[in-house]
Order: sequence, then C-alpha cells, then structure tokens
Amino acid sequence: MSKQALLIDYEFCSNCHTCEVECKMEHGFPEGTANGIKVFEVGPWQIEGDRWQLTYMPVPTDMCDLCADRTAKGKLPACVHSCYTGCMKYGTVEELSAELERKSRQVLIVPLQED
Repeated sequence: MSKQALLIDYEFCSNCHTCEVECKMEHGFPEGTANGIKVFEVGPWQIEGDRWQLTYMPVPTDMCDLCADRTAKGKLPACVHSCYTGCMKYGTVEELSAELERKSRQVLIVPLQED
C-alpha cells in the first residue's frame, strides 16, 4: 500500500487555526494540550521598504496518524476537511509529489505511520 501524506501550500495558510481545533475535537485531546497539528508563525521579515511578510505553516506533530479512523472510512483527515483556504491536500506520496513539482512554497509531509 502506498504511503499517505499531506501537501501543505503555506502561501495560502491564513493562520485561522481551524485545523488545530478540528484535530483536537476529532481525537478528543484535552484543552491546553498538544494535538496532531500545530500552526507555526515564521517571520516577520522585511521584504522591501515598509513591506513585511509573515508565513504561517501548519505542521503535523508526532501524534498525527492522518486520522486513520477517518481515512479508513474514505474520509479526509480532519485538518484537510476543515481547511477553508484549501492549503492542505491528502493523498499518496506519489500523487502529491507530482503536485509539488508544479508550484513552489509547498511542502510534502509524510507523518510516521505504523505498518
């Protein structure tokens, strides 16, 4: 079976944290604890004159199992399903790798999975 992964287009993450909230709700993680995904803020840095840039990056943690219960039922992982910007995609490493080659500012993440 092909390994599953997430493709994250960090150019479009809006820092809404919906992926974090949905992950916490899906898995019942207690409030104030870590969960399966965390949005990090990178920057700010000055790009020219008075213009600054911030980048937001959703990163699965070691607790991420790509919502194995959901994906076994043919559903998307909670973070992907809830992302209103569509900056996260779920699929096989092979199909997402092809997508990765079409655009910069993306990262392919393959969480640890038990075989």
